[in-house]
Parts: sequence; structure tokens; C-alpha cells
Amino acid sequence: MKPIYVLNGPNLNRLGKREPAIYGTTTLAEVEQICRSAAGDRPVVFHQTNSEEKLIDWVHEAIDEGAGILINPAAFTFTSIALLDALKMFEGPVIEFHISNVHRREAIYHRSYVSMRADAVMAGLGATGYATGIAALLNMIESRS
Repeated sequence: MKPIYVLNGPNLNRLGKREPAIYGTTTLAEVEQICRSAAGDRPVVFHQTNSEEKLIDWVHEAIDEGAGILINPAAFTFTSIALLDALKMFEGPVIEFHISNVHRREAIYHRSYVSMRADAVMAGLGATGYATGIAALLNMIESRS
């Protein structure tokens, strides 16, 4: 069974400490547990990086090995055409996920390059919303089988 990839971009390693009024107090380690529990029997590859290069490398790995991608690209959402190009090569479902509702925030957070490839976009559910993202991704994978 191919794994699902949960990929997290810059500054998400600071979850639980970084701007808790926006991002809450759930840590990235807790998010990983949420994802693994929500995935059930499906293997999960869970990564976080502050490097655009590493994030793209993990998308490349998912192209060869993964069934689906749940990605919280953080700031790279709004800046990385290279990430968009990598995601366009992935044939499985892709869900773009944001902890906060980016559309209620400053205008710089309103244009997503990742949305140009994503099959679905989720925002504003908080860190525990990753479970909803995993459930949706699993349904998308099953419906393509």
C-alpha cells in the first residue's frame, strides 16, 4: 500500500509556540500523531522543513512512491513556482492545507501558487483539521482506485 505524504513548510516546526492566537498551541509532534491516527492502516510519510529545496525533493519522492499528498506549504504557498511545478508532476490527489484561514489575513496571503495544482484547499480548521484533511485525501485516493 502506497503511503500518503504529509509535507509541512517553513516555521511549522514552531507550532505550539509561534503566534498561538493564530496557529493554536498544538505542536508539530501532535499534528504528526493526529495524521497517523487519521490514516488508519495507510502508511504516512511525515516531513517538515524550512527549506524549499527539501520540500521539492519530498514532492519528487512522493511522485515515485506516494498515493496522495497533504501539503501545508506555509510561506512557500505564496512564493514558490518551483513547488507548483513539482506538484504538477504528481498524478495522485493533492490537498493544500492551512491551519489559519488565509483569506481572512493580510492580502499577501490571498494568492496561492499551490492552489493552481491542488485538487482541494482547506483553511481555517486549526491544527486538528489535519485529521479532516487526511480523511478527505483517503477518500480521494479510494475514489481514483
